[in-house]
Amino acid sequence: MVLKRMFVSGWKNFARGGAVSAATVVIMTVTLAIIGSLIFLSALLSFTLTSIKEKVDVSVYFVTTAKESDILSVRSQIMKLPQVAEVTYTSAIDALAAFRARYATDHLTLQALEEVGGNPFNASLSVRAKDPSEYESIVNFLEASPTLSSGGTSIVDRINYDANKKETIDRLSLWIQAADRIGLVVSILFALASILIAFATVRLAIYTAKDEIAVMRLVGASNAYIQGPFIVTGLITGGFAAGLVLLLLWGGTSYAGERMAVWLGGFNVASYFSAHFTLIFLILAGSGILLGALASLLAIHKYLKA
Repeated sequence: MVLKRMFVSGWKNFARGGAVSAATVVIMTVTLAIIGSLIFLSALLSFTLTSIKEKVDVSVYFVTTAKESDILSVRSQIMKLPQVAEVTYTSAIDALAAFRARYATDHLTLQALEEVGGNPFNASLSVRAKDPSEYESIVNFLEASPTLSSGGTSIVDRINYDANKKETIDRLSLWIQAADRIGLVVSILFALASILIAFATVRLAIYTAKDEIAVMRLVGASNAYIQGPFIVTGLITGGFAAGLVLLLLWGGTSYAGERMAVWLGGFNVASYFSAHFTLIFLILAGSGILLGALASLLAIHKYLKA
């Protein structure tokens, strides 16, 4: 019975607020929309960083006269390095087959390959590190290790490593950190604005019901009993805002999912939203309810102390 009264009174306070309640929902919706956007931005940057990391490797190409047993011996040596995550061997025959498949419709390129005669491709090893910062040490090992020689002659033709990709990864990591910090500051500012407006809304509801509150205090009603309806008002405000943001995100991601995936490097916002809906729902609903409840508690607490 008490809970029912709290919810009924809380809803009446919210409806009685009119334009002020609507303004509170709008500003809280903006705040939660920013939080939601930051979730997607962080996911996109992390996806991009992972994609770049997966494309970074060290390629070791061997001379055409190198024996497969010697190459596999080198592979075993490299795999023993603690910083190495994976080593993939591609034979000269596999490299030729992959080239033919890639240019299957390019007759001029295939004709040029036939004119070269034989197999011009080298066997190779593709080395992936556990962390991008470890590639330089792997390259140093490959360049200096005596295990890369057979019969006193080096079997390594060349070592390819794009150091610029490491710089790109480092730069992107800094961008992610900066985006998280800036996003946190912006979210806090809008959260404060939401709390202030919700605070004003509840204070208006308190002023409207001041006679009723005075009577309840005279008959000995507890502070919790008096506070309940106003806290419910804050919860309703936060719940409405969270619902609006989730609805906007659902519509926006559904529309942009496939259309934007190519522009976002394969990141599909609709798929991400669907896969992480529970987490996003908890974050937004929790944030909205927390903001609304906090503003209500501050407002009614200040009134009851007065």
